[in-house]
Parts: sequence; structure tokens; C-alpha cells
Amino acid sequence: MNKLSAEKQTEVVKCLVDGVSVRATERITGVHRDTILRLLVKVGAGCERILDQKMRGLNCRRIEVDEVWGFIGKKQRRLKVGDDPTFGDVWTFVAIDAESKLIPVYRIGKRDGDTANAFMADLASRLENRVQLSVDGLAAYVDATEQAFGADIDFAQIIKGYEAEPIGAGRYSPPRVSSVEKNVIAGAPVVALISTSYAERSNLNMRMNMRRLTRLTNAFSKKLDNFKAAVALYVAHYNLCRAHQTLKVTPAMAAGIEPSF
Repeated sequence: MNKLSAEKQTEVVKCLVDGVSVRATERITGVHRDTILRLLVKVGAGCERILDQKMRGLNCRRIEVDEVWGFIGKKQRRLKVGDDPTFGDVWTFVAIDAESKLIPVYRIGKRDGDTANAFMADLASRLENRVQLSVDGLAAYVDATEQAFGADIDFAQIIKGYEAEPIGAGRYSPPRVSSVEKNVIAGAPVVALISTSYAERSNLNMRMNMRRLTRLTNAFSKKLDNFKAAVALYVAHYNLCRAHQTLKVTPAMAAGIEPSF
């Protein structure tokens, strides 16, 4: 059996973390797409283990949370009876530290209470201190946060209203924010710091650096396992390898988790 050299594997992974699609990676590297996907799943599993090990005992002070939408196989409205149960909408819940820009935890699933509960419980287990938490208007966050943190948190929701989109413009440009409502749910969060702006920017980074999350393309994931591996690879590379443009170091270095790249 032929095995890819370490140099060729690195070449493939470099393409994937820079947002190159699987088929384009095949053309660039000369590695068959099936081999690329097998390597992605293998490396993604390793990234999951690294993240689970290193994202512990964190001292983050301000956490923002948001969700980024994607789909597996086909969009939710296209589903038919008998389709693979993993097909349809998939949401990636992402937490980001507003100061170090670290992603301490993420969770892939449906946009429902079960995923929110698991996500918040995972986040709480990785933090050492009381934090200020800002989330969007998803109702499931309220119960999930109470179950995970109890009263030991400063928690608020920020709910944004948007202007009606002009006909023909909505798919290609984001709608304008018309109103912002900040609701304190628990504790005493600093109102001026209630925000999800960094989390929303993180969503944009994910869409730019994971081809399967780029809108209006046919590069979407065909299998849930491949999607999970791609997200794990992205988060590990973002946290541990790539210098943040503002911080000039990796988020893991800024958070005191790692001394170097």
C-alpha cells in the first residue's frame, strides 16, 4: 500500500486550512480526493484530541457565543423520507474569548436545546473562573446556561433586529442592523461589554477558511464525519498555529496555554 510522505500530507493540510476545496486540493497536490478525505478524517480526529486535552483550566473573562449554519448532503427543505438522518441543517456552536480570541470550545449539532445544553456544559467544564457571557437571542441558551453555570456567571443576551432586505440583494449582502436590545439574564455583566461582535467575526473567519461553509457553492459536506473533521482541523489550526493579525501571536499563546507557535 502506498503511503503519502510527511511532506505531501503537510501540503494537503496546508491547502485545507487555507480554504481550498477538496477537488482543488486534488488538482494542486496531485493526491486523489478520496485519499485527501481519509487524511482529513485522520488529522481531524487528532485535532479533536489535542483540543480536548489543551482547552482545560482556562481563565477567560469575557466569552461570546454564536452559531454558524451549514448543511450536510442537502438543505433541510430538500429532505425526503428515507434520506440519511445526518443530512440537512447542521449548526456549529462556537465560543470565543473576547480578549485572547481563543476558541475554547465548539459543538456541532442541530440548533436546539440538546446541543445548547451539551455546548454550555462543555464550556463550563473548561473554565476556572467566573466569566461574563454574551449570547444571541436563541432561547435555548437561557436554560442551558443556568444548568451549566448555576448562579456563578454574569450572563446577558443581545438581540439584533434587521431591516427588510431589498429584492435581489439579500443573498449577496448582509442586512443592516436596525435595533439592538441587551437583556441581563443573570449576575451583573458590564452592559458596555455585552456583545457578540467577535463571535460573528469568528463565523466569517470559519466561512473564509473552510470551503464547505462557503455560501452559494457546491463545496458543501457530503458526510457529517468529514464536516466534523474539517471543523476540528480549522479550530486547532486557528488556536495553535496561525498568528492572529491583531495579537501577532496565536490565541493559545495570548491565553497562556502555549509558549510558542
